[in-house]
Amino acid sequence: MAPDDQRLLATYREFDAPLGSGRGRGYLVRPSDTTAALPLVLVVHENRGLNPHIEDVARRIALEGYIAFAPDALFPKGGYPGDEDAARALFATLDQDDARQDFLAAARWLHGLEGGNGRTGVVGFCYGGGMANWLATQLPDLRAAVPFYGPAPPLENVPGIKAELLVVLASNDARVNALWPAYEAALQAAGTTYALFQPADTEHGFNNDTTPRYDEAAAADAWSRMLALFARTLKSPA
Repeated sequence: MAPDDQRLLATYREFDAPLGSGRGRGYLVRPSDTTAALPLVLVVHENRGLNPHIEDVARRIALEGYIAFAPDALFPKGGYPGDEDAARALFATLDQDDARQDFLAAARWLHGLEGGNGRTGVVGFCYGGGMANWLATQLPDLRAAVPFYGPAPPLENVPGIKAELLVVLASNDARVNALWPAYEAALQAAGTTYALFQPADTEHGFNNDTTPRYDEAAAADAWSRMLALFARTLKSPA
């Protein structure tokens, strides 16, 4: 959808990240037709920073009645450089401990944002899927997490997950899928509410409509399931 869609208000906002890089920045989007308090969704990018695809994902979520915030892990390095290959190379130079703390700070900033209803979820893709898993172990107030084909968090931290999870995996993704059985066992042992969606004949990254791995039907199904989880956990006051 167009970046200047009149149904949305979009801007870039900075936030304090004192335990990480010191300062973070992200893309904040909300519907333009309401001043009501809205649920909040943190959107975590792949290993290329806040590129146009992830900004589009944030806009699509906002259009469903959410305040979406997509931080850029590359902000301390000057931000997304405008080229995917350059972004990957720059991403490899990040201090990942700082990056994790930056995303944690972003989630906390979003949770308390004026105009939000205080009910927060997270969705992430690839690198961002791993970050979504990790954030769920760190944020007891998080209501929902949707990791798309992301690595599992440290298993010893799984009991800290209070959010409901929708774990989205590709069928052909040996590296990430190898981690799932142990992660699922840890979720079951912890009594975590979760669901797995793993559509057939899909590759890692199947939700990204800017790549050859995109699977339109699987992406639409995953998106619908994500929205159903967010509606139930973030829009309801219960």
